[in-house]
Amino acid sequence: MSTTTAPAAGLLTEERAAFTEALRDFARRECGTPQKLQELTDGGVESHHQGLYEQLGGLGYLGVGIDERFGGGGGSIADTCLLLEEVFYGKLPVFGITTSLTVAAALERHASDALKAELLPGLCTGEVHALGFSEPEAGSDLASLRCAARPSGDGWVVDGQKTWTSNAQHADHILLMVRTDPDVAKHRGITMLSVPMDTPGIEHRPIDTMGGREVNDVFFTDVEVGRDRLVGTENAGWTQLVDGLAAERLLIGAIFLGQARRALDDVVTFVREREQFGRTVGSFQAIRHRIADLATEVECCRLLVQDAIAATVADPDSLTGRRSSMVKLKVTETARRVALEGMQMMGGYGYAIEYGMERHVRNTLAATIYGGTSEVQREIIGGTYGL
Repeated sequence: MSTTTAPAAGLLTEERAAFTEALRDFARRECGTPQKLQELTDGGVESHHQGLYEQLGGLGYLGVGIDERFGGGGGSIADTCLLLEEVFYGKLPVFGITTSLTVAAALERHASDALKAELLPGLCTGEVHALGFSEPEAGSDLASLRCAARPSGDGWVVDGQKTWTSNAQHADHILLMVRTDPDVAKHRGITMLSVPMDTPGIEHRPIDTMGGREVNDVFFTDVEVGRDRLVGTENAGWTQLVDGLAAERLLIGAIFLGQARRALDDVVTFVREREQFGRTVGSFQAIRHRIADLATEVECCRLLVQDAIAATVADPDSLTGRRSSMVKLKVTETARRVALEGMQMMGGYGYAIEYGMERHVRNTLAATIYGGTSEVQREIIGGTYGL
């Protein structure tokens, strides 16, 4: 039984409650023991199991927030957030869902009907899509990207490099930001393209990290991309990207709310059972108070995410940069704190793969970096106050 409050309680209709319980049953059945999780992740190295991901697709989970016209469930961002929270609460090793659902949202906002009809059904059934945004010299300053697409026939030829590209090794397609007009200001002349990963001239190489096999360098050499791969409007990619950042940060908030809840549950279970000096570790005041503080912080995160979801469902324009950056900042920082303090309270067992807390630490440390660092979020929030 969960020791933390249920997700988004005010938004849980009877149908969503059933959805949540079914997804939890799936997680318990498929990876509910340390042994099963180790098998699915190749000893904790792999973060994505494609077979498991396709099972989720076959059961209709992945498309819950995608338009019914394209094979989805027709739900709202509330359903997508609920899916992500429960996937990560359940420790399902399907990290490809993070980039794939972000791409799905971008396609629904900006792609032509023809491109939607081509790509969205696959996203519903388990295809993985990557995000080709960051570059060696363009991380937080993403508008400085150099990956170039020069006109060629009815399309472009792409040359350049992307880095820190999550899930490229599993991806069927990559949503690529390229510079199509080098003669204008850096925030202009950027275009968004969806490119099949098996296109000749694309190569990906893994980047070894403490998080396992998650990110890659991706190289583009004379890659021919047809105009039918255009997402949105040529040279308007930056505006399209900014339009989607608020939703992306809300999705990240849902992901790490699930992660924080799971880490808290895991450490509470441990300190209830572990005995030292003739009593359970959790009976010591120092531990009880630590747990109380963490539980309060997680509850604050849940309410913050729930409020943002409810407001967005009522009015999509209400998801402002301030609100979404607050979600991203607070939830990822809290998830990291829960994992690190959980490891400390578990002592040596916190490092052991069997107990899972070390995986929570690895996952949450990067959360405050990608999708916009915590420092960037603070700058955005501060700017909304005229500072």
